[in-house]
Amino acid sequence: MSEHPHATEHGHPDAGQYIRIAVVLGIITALEVAIYYVEALAHILPWILVALSALKFGIVAAYYMHLKFDHKLFTGFFVGGLALAGSVVLGIMTLFGVWTHIPYVHP
Repeated sequence: MSEHPHATEHGHPDAGQYIRIAVVLGIITALEVAIYYVEALAHILPWILVALSALKFGIVAAYYMHLKFDHKLFTGFFVGGLALAGSVVLGIMTLFGVWTHIPYVHP
């Protein structure tokens, strides 16, 4: 019997990798704020913000919640719940007219 029950451990990110991930998340957040003030993108603003937020969430889940290093079954459960929650949120956004009412962006 092995002394280590988890003999096939994967390498987790070191502190430098976490800092790089935080910088990427900060850049994406700055991009979201900047895109909000671009009037030419007002008609597709919700789609862009939802996509960028989903990207940030995926990065956080993969690295900070260690899903990238866990068994694929756990990732499947997580992604399934995320897909269900995302579809509910998008349905509510549609119900409240987010896609047809474009807010005016003040210069």
